Amino acid sequence: MIRRYSTLVFLLLAACAPRYKGPVTDHFNGKKFVNTGPPVVRQGGLFKWLLHRDKGPWLDNPNAQPGPKPQTRIYGDSLVVTFVGHSSFLLQTDGLNILTDPVWSNKIGPTKWLGIKRRRPPGIRYEDLPPIDVVMLSHCHYDHLDLHTLKRLAKDFNPLMVTPLGVSYLPKKVGGKTTRELDWNDTLRVLPNLTVTATEARHFSNRGMGDRDRTLWAGYLLHTRFGTIYFAGDTGYGDLFPKIAQRAAQSPSGPVKLAMLPIGSYRPTWFMAPVHMSPIGAVQAFSDLGRPQTVGIHFGTFQQGDDGLFEPRDDLTAELLKQKIPLQRFTVPVEGKGVVYK
Repeated sequence: MIRRYSTLVFLLLAACAPRYKGPVTDHFNGKKFVNTGPPVVRQGGLFKWLLHRDKGPWLDNPNAQPGPKPQTRIYGDSLVVTFVGHSSFLLQTDGLNILTDPVWSNKIGPTKWLGIKRRRPPGIRYEDLPPIDVVMLSHCHYDHLDLHTLKRLAKDFNPLMVTPLGVSYLPKKVGGKTTRELDWNDTLRVLPNLTVTATEARHFSNRGMGDRDRTLWAGYLLHTRFGTIYFAGDTGYGDLFPKIAQRAAQSPSGPVKLAMLPIGSYRPTWFMAPVHMSPIGAVQAFSDLGRPQTVGIHFGTFQQGDDGLFEPRDDLTAELLKQKIPLQRFTVPVEGKGVVYK
């Protein structure tokens, strides 16, 4: 037991991110990254939550069949969005194949025996993936940045991997080809037909024991021929969304045409709200963005919060109906089902 505990401590210390060095900004104090806006004070902490868990029901579906093999390329200005699971999506437009926060592993965490198991299988078999051109990574948490998956992608497709400040060391570890690291509001032309802008998010980072907030967290605006796609990554609700909408409107690709907003891991709200949006917060963000076509993300794969498997969907539906917003404007995707947007 002592040997196993010592091994765990060693692994958690070894997983720590190197300290980022850069100029002081409104979200980097010279040592750590911080969220902007007024601090949110929790009425309790991690141990209070762990001692009073109130988990909603989850139904495992390990034998669910994946969706059909995606087309190799989608040309023109239409967009096909296929839900893999959690925050992993395949985006196909203008000949580009883009993955967001790809995770195909059956368990996420620092070791095989310490982590969170996948409760629903990927919507696309890894072997059915088309050639991947770009991988968008929002931050370093295990449910968004899975080194085993990145290693496979680097070996099979050698895609460009886009990261926030301080995060590129992880894909580099497994042979990933990275772009320049991006700070909030940095814009980078990744490919001739793809430019990305890193956006503010309200979250935190750590990979091991003792590296809290050493690396940045972010969302992205993807400026494409289809229009502007907004991938929010992992974020709590805040005053950032009107600013993101304004930045998108001023870009050559125009206002946000498709938004991808998190809706899961939000209970208990007193603990989760600073870093995870509830469906109610997601609908407010949707309105702040100008009510574009929106897809829910960050739900249904890993049981991290206390919300049950179907609570994000049900609470989102209830809030949309309450505000008399057509349900088709903010949809909950189905694993493996490609949806076409024009």
